[in-house]
Amino acid sequence: MNKEHYIGIMSGTSLDGVDVILCEIDSNSCKLITSLEYPMPLELKSEILRVIEENCTLESLGEIDHRLGLLFTQAVGALLIRENIDPSGINAIGLHGQTLWHAPEGEYPFTMQLGDPNILAAKTGIPVVADFRRKDVALGGQGAPFAPAFHEFIFSNINSSVSVVNIGGMANITVLGDKLIGYDTGCGNVLLDMWIAEHQGKAYDENGEWASTGVVDYTLLDKMMSDDFFQEPYPKSTGREKFNNVWLQKYLSGHTHNPEDVQRTLLELTAMSISNEVLKFNPDITLLCGGGAKNTFLVERIKVLMPNVEVAISANADQIEAMTFAWLAYKRIHHQKVNLKDVTGASDNAVLGGIYV
Repeated sequence: MNKEHYIGIMSGTSLDGVDVILCEIDSNSCKLITSLEYPMPLELKSEILRVIEENCTLESLGEIDHRLGLLFTQAVGALLIRENIDPSGINAIGLHGQTLWHAPEGEYPFTMQLGDPNILAAKTGIPVVADFRRKDVALGGQGAPFAPAFHEFIFSNINSSVSVVNIGGMANITVLGDKLIGYDTGCGNVLLDMWIAEHQGKAYDENGEWASTGVVDYTLLDKMMSDDFFQEPYPKSTGREKFNNVWLQKYLSGHTHNPEDVQRTLLELTAMSISNEVLKFNPDITLLCGGGAKNTFLVERIKVLMPNVEVAISANADQIEAMTFAWLAYKRIHHQKVNLKDVTGASDNAVLGGIYV
């Protein structure tokens, strides 16, 4: 089959930027050609966080939807210009959108990703595939995580038992085997980024350097690890609607903590919540990807907590999430179902996403 070219766009719960990638894809492979990280304007990030954490209006939601559509268009344009790419050579763009709220359980389950794909299609002239998650929710699934299906596609040739852990704002695990297993393990970078932004004005704790100056408060850690989410069986998924400042303050309330000790404890929370889930499956190898894989202290702690598991950083670790949505666009254009029902709990695998031209 001829190789085709797809762009993938991912803006995760960390809100640290927009990842844009170009892939060459066929039925057997997905090759990363080039990538670009486009900055998230601080004012837009602040507005998104305000809408998530406080009351909002329909007007503010509509404006954010439009502004994100423009931002994703600018990000794609920057990649096309930098690489001198003819848009007519791109088969489609896979757009995840920015998740504002994820509530797949309850009487009226839903998941909300904003960033108007019509704007992106109109301004680039490239077909856009978006709205991937809601079909899965309509079929009774969690609508997340989606990365396990792509992990199965690109890592299934490894001749060992393998798990893949993506550490973004939230963290998720994929276990490859006769039956595909995948689910969110809990918070990844979100609480770490939030705490250092509040106390040091930085977007993230590079290499976990600030966390490494603190000590673990095991009483606090035990309380946080007792949270209901960590006890729930899979399938399960989560987001900022769960792991946020309100959640953290609930556990900090009534106690005095040094800020660096809280940062250190939050890093241990991420490492422990990940390692606890990996060890349930006892794989030979665990591959780490996502922004958290660049945090050397976090990776070190995960390795210490799993001494009998080989822990490695995957190839293209920063780009795998965006590559996932380029591949999902390929699947949609070819009207192929995505193997996710065992991951999300949906009643069936489905063709996912709508096409905007």
